[in-house]
Amino acid sequence: MNKVIIMGRLTKDPEVRYTQTNNTLVASFSLAVNRRFVKQGEERQADFINIVAWSKTGEFCSKYFKKGQQVGVIGRIQTRSWEDENKTKRYATEVVAEEAYFADSKRDGAPSDFANTFGSEVSQTSEFSVSSDDELPF
Repeated sequence: MNKVIIMGRLTKDPEVRYTQTNNTLVASFSLAVNRRFVKQGEERQADFINIVAWSKTGEFCSKYFKKGQQVGVIGRIQTRSWEDENKTKRYATEVVAEEAYFADSKRDGAPSDFANTFGSEVSQTSEFSVSSDDELPF
């Protein structure tokens, strides 16, 4: 099974392009996803995950997602390879978005649909701190 659920902040506005063969919309963006644990005395670390959204999902992301917003993405991991201009083989790993959600709170203070669905797991991720001597909390 290949299923990914992540939540993070957009590092910049989604970039849109269209495929040459059939003019399909593709939106690309990156999410800064906080790591679950923080070592005592250190800053929280984040992983930067590349996301690709096709067609209607890509259109939604390009229209409504903006830099700094917290969003949730459900999709699958995909790897691909190609040769660059120097004949060097390059690799990329990215998440292909199947669903995309707003994860920031709404203006009225109510959590978003994504936060309602995955809120308990998400809220737990920002509460832990672990020193190198501590055992994991599970």
